[in-house]
Amino acid sequence: MGAILDPLLLAFVFVGLFTPGPNVIMLTASGARFGFRASLPHLGGVVLGVGITAGVTGLGIGALVLASPVLHTILTLAAAAFILHMAWSYWRAAGRPAAQAGARPMRLWAAAAFQWINPKVWAVAFAAAAGYGAGLPPVAEGLRLGLVFSATNLVVCLFWVAAGTLLTALLSAPRAWRLFLRAMAVLLALSAILVFV
Repeated sequence: MGAILDPLLLAFVFVGLFTPGPNVIMLTASGARFGFRASLPHLGGVVLGVGITAGVTGLGIGALVLASPVLHTILTLAAAAFILHMAWSYWRAAGRPAAQAGARPMRLWAAAAFQWINPKVWAVAFAAAAGYGAGLPPVAEGLRLGLVFSATNLVVCLFWVAAGTLLTALLSAPRAWRLFLRAMAVLLALSAILVFV
């Protein structure tokens, strides 16, 4: 049981997922723009997708991705394109969604699917599988990593959506909203560049 709930693994996953990356930026922006409750499907999708990605890494599928330069390049380009698309939508946004027709938080399945091309999640999952393996059979190791990542990421995501929601009080003027969303757009664009590093 100690190997399954390894405190070093928990700490590594927490730090890896808590530090700024595409999910942190998008969840913070969603909390600020749409509020806590409306952002829950986005949050749930991130938690689900991160858990699945970590689980398949524990099964050994992550090694196949690393071994295939073509697949790795396709995933990298898809991630960069999606992140840049989101950055552009933030840059163009006028502010609070009440003033924007059709604006809504990311849906659960879209947020989950993004995790499968999110390079930060793959990097943390690869490192966790390589450095904190428990020596379990592949299915058990996959379940172990998936559960640890999902549970830890739930806490991380709740924090960032709540932080975004609290920012709403500081963003009462349209100019403040515009500056906030443009800052989020720049951070997202920078994270797209880091995909290639």
